[in-house]
Amino acid sequence: MARYTLILGTKDWSSWSLRPYVAMRATGAAFEEIVVPLRRGDSRDRLIQHSHAAKVPVLKIEEAGKTTTVWDSLAICETLAERHPAAKLWPDDPMTRAEARAYAAEMHSSFAAMRSTLSMDFARRWPAPALDDATKADVARVIEAWTHALEQHGDEKGFLFGRFSIADAMYAPVVSRFVTYGIDVPSSVRGYMDRMFALPAMRDWGQASQTEVDEGMA
Repeated sequence: MARYTLILGTKDWSSWSLRPYVAMRATGAAFEEIVVPLRRGDSRDRLIQHSHAAKVPVLKIEEAGKTTTVWDSLAICETLAERHPAAKLWPDDPMTRAEARAYAAEMHSSFAAMRSTLSMDFARRWPAPALDDATKADVARVIEAWTHALEQHGDEKGFLFGRFSIADAMYAPVVSRFVTYGIDVPSSVRGYMDRMFALPAMRDWGQASQTEVDEGMA
């Protein structure tokens, strides 16, 4: 049996770490966590011990006497989907799966303005800052994308493509950002966000984030 170790950054801040964490939890597989505090003088030195990219997240897979290191959120999620097909981290239908992959990839490569203006602060709640046109466009695109997926593939109890998928995992930090800054969204999107926050993985991440804040780590 493989042994998994997931190296994560400070949970209150590390949006990229949250994505594979919720995907890993969805597989049901046991794993060890190592949390590397970010924004410290020794953060890079500590990160480079786990990956030459010196970034989080990192997944280490120990199996058959060999250790494989996977870095990058989407690469980790894809690896988990391959290794745990029973978890059904992608939709079954090939065409729907292709669309879900496009959603995940768009999140992976886009929304720079939103990332900068609405940085993840999972445990806290802040008034929304003034949003420039680029950030407004990013927020509008996310809401449009979620609305379309929910109308075409989801339902009032489901996720973007019905059951939970990697597409949801990739957007989990955006859900937290919209809650943190009180971004106005339609009721259907609000319901989706509530379902995301109700996931045990999201609740546990939130508790860990609050502990970091309480202890002055974030």
